[in-house]
Amino acid sequence: MSQSISDMPLSQRPYEKCLKDGESSLSDLELIAVILRCGTQGRSSLSLASDILRMAEERSNSGLSGLMHLSYHDLRKINGVGKVKAVQLKCIGELSKRIAASAARSGLCYQNPATIADFYMERLRHENQEMLYCMMLDSKNHFIGDSLLSKGTVNSTVITPREIFVEALRQQAVHIIIVHNHPSGDPVPSRSDLELTQRVYLSGQLLGIALLDHIIIGDHRYVSLNEQGIFEEFQIERT
Repeated sequence: MSQSISDMPLSQRPYEKCLKDGESSLSDLELIAVILRCGTQGRSSLSLASDILRMAEERSNSGLSGLMHLSYHDLRKINGVGKVKAVQLKCIGELSKRIAASAARSGLCYQNPATIADFYMERLRHENQEMLYCMMLDSKNHFIGDSLLSKGTVNSTVITPREIFVEALRQQAVHIIIVHNHPSGDPVPSRSDLELTQRVYLSGQLLGIALLDHIIIGDHRYVSLNEQGIFEEFQIERT
């Protein structure tokens, strides 16, 4: 692995292999090596890529996607990874999130929670702390925009209905949808999730800004509280 790539047979070099057979022919290791471009003194880019992939796997037990969980400072701990290479890797991770969100946006349907979960999945499922977004819609359910309103701990966010509706009023929203993640990967709502949802739902009825759903993002899983009938329970309790 420490062998210089220039000393390898042409058929085994990642760049040449990509040009000949396409990027899908490259292994995870080779893809990372191409992103790194070059190694460091005494170490090839493949050797560096091996250390990076090993750290990613140790961090998340999920292979390549573990890169998303590595911070800039984690990457700098790897021998041969300097500022530039660490920034390159972090930017590649961010780019992949944005590509996934862009692809999912065209299929957004605000009556279909699965499409909303798809839109936020790559943005949120790798986060190590809870993050809460508020999606804002107009009277015809056209997307106005979204705002990150809270960054919390590994198992909670700190947000109040007031903060949510201040932003909704500022954006002149008529409907809102709350989306937040569970870093554990398990999207089952906690008691505090249910309590916040009820408070926002009832406050929205008073303000004329309807809460359409609260979607919790896990690791490739989601829960829609509206789909689960939770909002109907709120209505029954109110009567």
